[in-house]
Amino acid sequence: MLEACADAAYPAALVPVPLHRARLRQRGYDQALELARPVARQLRIPLRTELLQRARNTAPQSRQQHASERHANLRGAFAATRGITMPAHVALVDDVMTTGATLRAAAQALHDAGVRRVDAWVCAHVP
Repeated sequence: MLEACADAAYPAALVPVPLHRARLRQRGYDQALELARPVARQLRIPLRTELLQRARNTAPQSRQQHASERHANLRGAFAATRGITMPAHVALVDDVMTTGATLRAAAQALHDAGVRRVDAWVCAHVP
């Protein structure tokens, strides 16, 4: 991930795509956060976990067969934290992007809160 992002325009903050607390309890770790920590440290970009929350517990995206199901599953799934000044440019960090539905929903919540530019930094893209 570091190599792939080396030439990117650095954002003001990295935002890991958050898990719902129930999914975090079930899984025991947050994969996006675990990926974002060393990247933030190496690139000296602030890690801002408080900017975005998973507002509702959604079904796993891997269980949705079609892109339309994935988008519907994530409608209203994310909310930006109120009362926080948002950076103008952030990068969402996640492990895998398939249809982009998760990243799109998270980015929309950040845009609605005033973030002007949202980039997606992922480890893998599944066609």
